[in-house]
Parts: sequence; structure tokens; C-alpha cells
Amino acid sequence: MLTTPITHPELLAALARCGHGSKILLADGNYPHVTGVPATAERIALNVSPGLLTVDQILVPLSRTLTVESCEYMLTAESSKAPAVIGYEEILPDVTFTGHERFAFYGAACEPDVAVVVATGDERQYANLLLTVGVFTA
Repeated sequence: MLTTPITHPELLAALARCGHGSKILLADGNYPHVTGVPATAERIALNVSPGLLTVDQILVPLSRTLTVESCEYMLTAESSKAPAVIGYEEILPDVTFTGHERFAFYGAACEPDVAVVVATGDERQYANLLLTVGVFTA
């Protein structure tokens, strides 16, 4: 039996193929999951229904499965941090977070190092989170 908190087979396989520096996009329900990412990125659909699953519900077990080096998020139209991001910072208190204007975030999410895109049912605006995989240190 697996001892990781993640049991979704396709998600585990996609994470296993990531290495240091690979990026994982946890995309809210408004994000263009198909066109707003590189064609080579693996897409994992966890958008079960509106509101399920949220980025937070995926981030918690993900943070227990791999090392997160840094995070990038989309700034609101007012160039501020969305309430969702405050929750992400609480889940990952020792990780550096960087905000990007909306189109700059789209650009970052289309870079070739984005290996995995997880579509969520998160209904909050600006709830997208781009994680960089870090190095495991014992």
C-alpha cells in the first residue's frame, strides 16, 4: 500500500515524472486549462463539480508528497493578493511566494517547464497557484 496522502494514480504518475525545477499549476475553475498551458504539460482533471476540489484541498496532500521550492500566483485586477493566496501561505509558511499581473502569470504558466496542470473546481477568482518542485533533503 502507498503511504503518501495522494492516491490518485494519474496524479501520482505525473508527479513522479517531475524533477527539481519542474512546475505544477493548480488551476482554479476559471483558468483556461487547455489553452493556458504548454501543449506538453500533463493535464489532471480534479474538477469534480463547482467547488470541488479546491486548490487548498489539493495543495495540502501535495505539500506532504513533494518539496515545494517556490510559488507564483496571479494578482487581482487591483494588483493585490487574493484571499486564496493567504491560505496558501499558511499551508506553505516556509515557501517564497511571488505575485504576477494576470497576463504575466499566463505567460509563466505557458513556459515549457510547466509539467503538470491540475484542473480544480475552485470557484474563487485568482485562486491559481504555480508551484516549483524543489530538492528532497533528508
